[in-house]
Amino acid sequence: MDIEYALQGIRFRWNADKARKNIDKHQVSFEQAAQVFLDPFVRYQDASDRGEQRDAAIGADFDFRVLFVVHMMFEDDHIRIIFARKAEPPERSRYENGND
Repeated sequence: MDIEYALQGIRFRWNADKARKNIDKHQVSFEQAAQVFLDPFVRYQDASDRGEQRDAAIGADFDFRVLFVVHMMFEDDHIRIIFARKAEPPERSRYENGND
């Protein structure tokens, strides 16, 4: 079952089961992950997997935790969150140093 969520005018969708598993595995909720897209310093990179076009956003949530959020953008202007975790040191460094 898909969950639909809106945050400051941005629409998100995700699978409810994946969202629960993500909290268990990474201690990051998809609601927290959505906050990254409001970060003015967010960085994006390709995260394609097995031919499926995916992107990753690296940015801070409202508690200033730097997260790595794999997602897909859709033409109907929603973002589908696939998974989210705390950023690893190289990702965090890229974010903090503003490297693209």
